[in-house]
Amino acid sequence: MTVIVRFDAPTGAGTIDHPRPDRLEQGNPRRETWALYESADGVMSSGIWACEVGRWRIVFPPGKHEYFFVLEGLVRLHDQDGGYTEVAAGQGAVIPGGFEGAFEVVAPVRKHFVVVTHPG
Repeated sequence: MTVIVRFDAPTGAGTIDHPRPDRLEQGNPRRETWALYESADGVMSSGIWACEVGRWRIVFPPGKHEYFFVLEGLVRLHDQDGGYTEVAAGQGAVIPGGFEGAFEVVAPVRKHFVVVTHPG
């Protein structure tokens, strides 16, 4: 049976992690992820993600894409050319496959996310 998954506010603890030490640029922010849905083939995952202030380098493989919508807080996605895109509460964005740069949490953030990863 196919079931609709709502993104209700989590009632329990999520999975806690921190950016890899070799990618840290500022701070060592605590990140918490609530995985709410993963497709049977592993191509799509979605959920809620929260993070403290900090900055770290990110490298998306060509087949990995993320759409996210910021519920609260402010993030900056820095590109390799020195520019950045801010995404604030009430805004969404896509990190395309192949993106390399830095993810910065300027104000503590909570967001919905959908990640699609195409094999190969």
